[in-house]
Amino acid sequence: MKKEFEELEYQNGFGNHCVTEALKGALPVKQNSPLKCPYGLYAEQISGTAFTVPRKLNQRSWLYRIKPSVTHEPFHPRDPAHKRLVSDFTGSGVASVTPTQLRWKPPPIPEAHTNFIDGLFTVCGAGSPFLRHGFAVHMYIANASMEGHAFANADGDFLIVPQQGRLWIKTEMGRLQVKPGEIVVVQLGIRFAIELPDGPSRGYVLEVFDGHFQLPDLGPIGANGLANPRDFLTPTAWFEETSWGHSGFTIIHKFGGGLFEAKQDFSPFNVVAWHGNYAPYKYDLRKFCPYNTVLFDHADPSINTVLTVPSERPGVAVVDFVVFPPRWLVAEHTFRPPYFHRNCMSEYMGLIYGMYEGKADTFVPGGASLHNCMTPHGVDTATYERTISEEPKPSKIPDALAFMFESSLIPRVTPWALSSPQLDPDYYKCWIGLRSHFDRQQIPCEEKD
Repeated sequence: MKKEFEELEYQNGFGNHCVTEALKGALPVKQNSPLKCPYGLYAEQISGTAFTVPRKLNQRSWLYRIKPSVTHEPFHPRDPAHKRLVSDFTGSGVASVTPTQLRWKPPPIPEAHTNFIDGLFTVCGAGSPFLRHGFAVHMYIANASMEGHAFANADGDFLIVPQQGRLWIKTEMGRLQVKPGEIVVVQLGIRFAIELPDGPSRGYVLEVFDGHFQLPDLGPIGANGLANPRDFLTPTAWFEETSWGHSGFTIIHKFGGGLFEAKQDFSPFNVVAWHGNYAPYKYDLRKFCPYNTVLFDHADPSINTVLTVPSERPGVAVVDFVVFPPRWLVAEHTFRPPYFHRNCMSEYMGLIYGMYEGKADTFVPGGASLHNCMTPHGVDTATYERTISEEPKPSKIPDALAFMFESSLIPRVTPWALSSPQLDPDYYKCWIGLRSHFDRQQIPCEEKD
């Protein structure tokens, strides 16, 4: 076991300008690109935003590496092609639109040798990386580490939510250990490789083609709460000097929805020092500080937003990442589980562990659901009947962790997701049993009081 992954040190803070070096003196003094860098390193900048965006939005880092990333053979389309990975949803032939409520059981771990990249498959999405607008939802099921390979996504940012098995992630900026209950964001263009210390692994991936994730505004909440900036962790500099000789190290480049490969004779994780504000980061969802109702009714799920990618329309997100952690329920005279509703946003939901309060008996860890724009949804029959039959008293949602990818765009669903044996054809039946409780003689609650 590589104990160094469990003893990693991180830099704290969201969006900070970090300064880190694995060898003392590796960072140049006073300037970014000196004629000769310390230790004979190469200076290389990676820009996550246009050079001319406002300074407060500009994201870039300077890397000081043993060999520059340009030192590789030409890219060629990966063979065989990855046919279940989709990024461009602008054509109707790639995926279908459906207003029907959808739910999937957890996908099984494959028996064949499958790493993180080969185990990715697209569930749904909207927009296109060619337009720099939209998103895609993927899942991954893997049983092998990415030996001798690294992946970079030129189409957008990856937000990875492991559900089973830890991820040991090597990136150009350093290493991260990410456990179920944590998330990791690897931005546009940054090369990384994933090892699986626990063997079989499964999880969810949100890919965003618009800009980068940011913390949501807090508005009337004030200065504190939800995800605290100090709890986001960025890796410290670390490097490999590994030479791959004639066998070659393979760089897999996602570009325009396709996968391309190029060979090089060295590890891409050869950055001895770096500084900047463009780097991968992780966050422990158990550190999320939820806000809730203390008298009656309850807030909309947007109050649980961890990260967001805003659109050009004020208050409307291209995509939000929302979490539902353990919390106390104390509202009086209130139906406390998620209310029945129709939403102009589209909601893809997953469960990391525990039991989801809205569908306690049928929604399991590793599963997922999709409720598209204006498709009605809510708690199942059993949950509704149980809730209205009990006298409300303070209670705590047990150790459970659910999340949601919520978007203002309407996603198309891939054909393999619609034909998957894990798709639940009887999902609609969880609401069919809802009966009428209408009674003209029943006294309204407020009159009873």
